Amino acid sequence: MSRIPILQPNQSYTFRSYFEMPFEPDDILAEFGFSLVRASLTLPQSAAGLDRLQDLKLRIEESLPLIRLTSEAARRELLIAPILIDVIHYTRAQLRIEYSLNVTEQLKGSLDYYLQAAQKLLVIEAKNADLTRGFTQLAVELIALDIWADSEQSIFYGAVSTGDIWQFGSLDRASKQIAQDLNLYRVPADLEALLRILVGILSA
Repeated sequence: MSRIPILQPNQSYTFRSYFEMPFEPDDILAEFGFSLVRASLTLPQSAAGLDRLQDLKLRIEESLPLIRLTSEAARRELLIAPILIDVIHYTRAQLRIEYSLNVTEQLKGSLDYYLQAAQKLLVIEAKNADLTRGFTQLAVELIALDIWADSEQSIFYGAVSTGDIWQFGSLDRASKQIAQDLNLYRVPADLEALLRILVGILSA
């Protein structure tokens, strides 16, 4: 029995559209010929010295009790952005915010954060609360990058974040498989581990 398509011909979809869809992530990704697995990922990790780590952790710990993370904008500006500023310090990656991408009528929109260093790239999607649907949007953004990016990187990485919680995912270009990490990284408790992964992904 054939499956009824989710995406309608001649209809336009943005990345945000996939966040709002009520369908299962597996079914949405199947529309693009990708499968989804959930597993504990072995992510790249940097062993380099993180000279700003303690200062960043202190600033986050001091500010968290005093700020209200009631909007996506607040989480992006007060929690995600400071971490990414340190990541580009360590990696010298180019950071693009609200990066517009138009691959097809079904794959277009803005990437919240797009980082690129040499042949390495990383996309980060910021969400207010819903990590599950946020991951679906992230996965579709990775599929768009698979088509668009001029990169020899065999695996693309991305993360969805509420600011205080991060979840990683990867896209294997050869097997057309997207993996959703079962592990969650919390800020500030797992800040060092999180930074080492972000820096590791973007390092040669």
